[in-house]
Amino acid sequence: PRPGPPPEIQFAQRLAANEKRSRDRAVKKLRGYISLRTQSPAGGFSQEELLKIWKGLFYCMWMQDKPLLQEELASTISQLIHVVQNIEAQHLFIQTFWQTMNREWNGIDRLRLDKYYMLIRMVLRQSFEVLKRNGWDESLIEPFLHLLMKEVMHPESNAPNGIKFHFIDIFLEELAKAGAKELTADQNLKFIEPFCKIAAKSKDRHLMQAVARGIFEAIVDQSPFAIEDLMKELKTSCDGCDELSEGDEAENKEPLVTKGEEEVMKI
Repeated sequence: PRPGPPPEIQFAQRLAANEKRSRDRAVKKLRGYISLRTQSPAGGFSQEELLKIWKGLFYCMWMQDKPLLQEELASTISQLIHVVQNIEAQHLFIQTFWQTMNREWNGIDRLRLDKYYMLIRMVLRQSFEVLKRNGWDESLIEPFLHLLMKEVMHPESNAPNGIKFHFIDIFLEELAKAGAKELTADQNLKFIEPFCKIAAKSKDRHLMQAVARGIFEAIVDQSPFAIEDLMKELKTSCDGCDELSEGDEAENKEPLVTKGEEEVMKI
């Protein structure tokens, strides 16, 4: 008998089934499969295999209507991160999630955007949870931040603006929920530094303003007492973050987005 398609393709097809019961069963089976495949230290998936699995999970979310059920599914999908048994496989699992979102984003219609914003938030939350469960180990934080910047924030990343701006909006909020209070100022600074470097090099004014609002102003609002120290730290770590010239400042007073874009951003 001819062999059937590889398990990843079978999962992708079942995850995108019309019936909710079939999709739920597929997610349950996928949990067991991921756990089994990643149990040994050398175990894991190839990037190509994980991209197929994430495509299935993306369309599993696509098929799910009713907000409460969407929230439940987004939570279940994001929890799969903890089923992956070794750290390299976990890393690749998170990376292929962002690659999938970047690839599929422009095909999402307006009515479906909400649930994908929620899925991004939950996956980021569980990614921070992985770091927390590992005692905020520095050797894990650095590659994780490098992955996020590479896939979402770098100018050469494929991330559409909708993903970039949402990511900037929720980053500190989700870090705080995961337990940024346990972290020292130095550790917290490690999470902020990459944004500073991006802002220093970026030629995209919209992106720079989003980072200024979503990261730097948020820090100012959160910690009025520590601000002087932090600004000193940022000045030294953010070499090249020159202040906007007067001309730029005048220009920035103009509205940055059209009414339509503003509505889409609110979703």
